[in-house]
Amino acid sequence: MMQWMVRCALACVTAHAAVAHTAEAQSTPVTFLYLRGADTLATEVITPGDGIVKGVLSYRGQPRVEWEQVRTPLRLTLEAYAAGSPAGSAPLQVASFVPRGDSMAIEIGARGAMRPQVIPARAGAVTLINNSLLHSALLAQLARETGRATMPLLLAQGGQLVDATFSRAGDTTTMTLAGMSLHIVWADGVPSEVRVPAQNLRAVRSAGSVPPAMAKPVSYDAPADAPYTAEQVSIDTPRGYTLAGTLTRPTGVTGPVPVLVTISGSGPQDRDSRIPIVQDYAPFRDIADTLGRRGIAVLRYDDRGVGQSGGGGALRDTATSADFADDVLSVVSYLRLRNDIDGGRIALAGHSEGGLIAPIVAVKDPRIRAVVLMAGPAISGRKVLEYQNENGIRAAKVTDAQRDSLRRTVPAALDSLARANRWMRYFMITDPLVTARQLRQPVLVLHGDTDMQVTPEQADTLGAAIRRAGNRTVTVRRFPATNHLFLTDSVGAPGGYAALTNTKVRKDVLGTLADWAAQVLGK
Repeated sequence: MMQWMVRCALACVTAHAAVAHTAEAQSTPVTFLYLRGADTLATEVITPGDGIVKGVLSYRGQPRVEWEQVRTPLRLTLEAYAAGSPAGSAPLQVASFVPRGDSMAIEIGARGAMRPQVIPARAGAVTLINNSLLHSALLAQLARETGRATMPLLLAQGGQLVDATFSRAGDTTTMTLAGMSLHIVWADGVPSEVRVPAQNLRAVRSAGSVPPAMAKPVSYDAPADAPYTAEQVSIDTPRGYTLAGTLTRPTGVTGPVPVLVTISGSGPQDRDSRIPIVQDYAPFRDIADTLGRRGIAVLRYDDRGVGQSGGGGALRDTATSADFADDVLSVVSYLRLRNDIDGGRIALAGHSEGGLIAPIVAVKDPRIRAVVLMAGPAISGRKVLEYQNENGIRAAKVTDAQRDSLRRTVPAALDSLARANRWMRYFMITDPLVTARQLRQPVLVLHGDTDMQVTPEQADTLGAAIRRAGNRTVTVRRFPATNHLFLTDSVGAPGGYAALTNTKVRKDVLGTLADWAAQVLGK
């Protein structure tokens, strides 16, 4: 379960040293292009100032992140905006971060409605914005200027504490984190290039000023050889905004076809459910391609306030899982109005938080034919967060006494999160089994055995609870060496996601889903 600020993802940084080094000499923006081969994945624009550094990170198809680092006193402000939103738009979320001893003081919310909280960290730790190569470079420069060969980092995505090591040879600094190396090439005291060989990714300083909009947009078209079409659709909702999506439909089929609707996990997600730190990860696109080749349509859509969908600002900031379920109901209503879709053969597939949302929809709409729960929780969100915090505390390189001290801060920190955010409050108090027990449709439960975000035994708990409630048409499948993202991963720690080289959903997961869907949907 991932969200860039509130939902199990924390961010703090001492990102001042490298750019501030030339702040007096240069205050114009510097643009870096994130490249994989000749393909531009993102841009990051850095603007230095007198004691302040600003950055704008724009991955294609992902929320735009704008950050501002004040050097003294150390304070980081982050704002997340819907992808492609114009200047002057309201941010999806705002947060500020200030290190305080072995804790991090955070304010999270919307502009004018920020709520404070304190979360356990580690003395001397700073936080890395995982998907920002320039931010990594700034931390490397900080380590060099302070003479540190090792620096504890709190990862923005996952909240895991890890150690980064730094070494320098000539004009290149190497930063090693979770087994992955990042090489920063310096010129005149500032980065000219950042390379991540394991990901075939590099950030290069642009010779000119290149706006973020220049990044190549994500294509939702079908592959040239695909036995299905891809139609870009707009879905009206009774809440006054539209949802943008892609409907893949098999070709060469006469009459209405069955369809599966994908439901994303927590945080702002585009229709492919991409994660910037994991190269080429697009699980819902993988599902659409697999099912499209088996004669089943798939509708995947941008979350409200994300990508080309409306419903941003307060409509997203205040939304809970139940509100996101209403969006799914709007998608289902749209599909039932189409002549080429069989309205009686609609299935739902929810990943992570989507595994909490799908049962809500299926209980409200008993005409839903089938439900797939992919790494869905069987316990309350508070218990999920307690588990994730415990993992971080165990991984921290501190004394037993310090570890016990960190554990004592967790309850108050979680209480603060619940007070600060409506989504978090709903997530923490909701027992997924209450709704799951009401399901009467066939249910497929899929889970990875190395999932360290939603523990794998929760799949068994879900299956048993559904069966005990009288629904015998439930199938549970667990996959070895498979993480929360359904990628091959013998460890499963979120901090290692960026180092994964195989970022396609496992074929046995896709095959299991396709075989089951074909059976229950009549294909």
